[in-house]
Amino acid sequence: MGAVIDGYARAALEMGRGEEVIDQVSDELFRLGRLFETSDELRSTLANALIPFERKEGIINDLLGDKTHRITTGFVTMVAAAGRVNDLPEITRRITELAASTRAKTVAEVRSALELDSDTVRKLEDRLSQTTGLAIEAKVVVDPTIIGGIIARVGDTVYDGSVLARLRKLREDVQKV
Repeated sequence: MGAVIDGYARAALEMGRGEEVIDQVSDELFRLGRLFETSDELRSTLANALIPFERKEGIINDLLGDKTHRITTGFVTMVAAAGRVNDLPEITRRITELAASTRAKTVAEVRSALELDSDTVRKLEDRLSQTTGLAIEAKVVVDPTIIGGIIARVGDTVYDGSVLARLRKLREDVQKV
């Protein structure tokens, strides 16, 4: 992992820690990082060197404004001003990892077709903890490309419980017969 990415992540955590909103800022930035991964238009607009920074700042304020903590908005603005918008998904992943590690937890990025309620997330964290032997903190991303089920990534390991994975396995089993 690059020192620049790590530096930005640590800076965001320090800003959040200073105002005791580290969990809120970490969660907001995680969700924003996933949005940047999926929105080519937003990413390319904010990364475009031909667009004046003032316009980019306006877009960020319109997007985040009163919906996120001012530290979140300020951090994203700082990243955009530094020309690092394309690094935002990786920076936000690192922020999430560092924030979880302060609570002695490992992050599981969980993709689901639907929003999961807190009870389901807790059960999923428990199950992943049993499977991995690690204390897990799940970060859920709604991904409409997943027809059903979930896909969880813990470090480099992917647990694919999606409908598509089950259908693939069924097809392989049928072809063996």
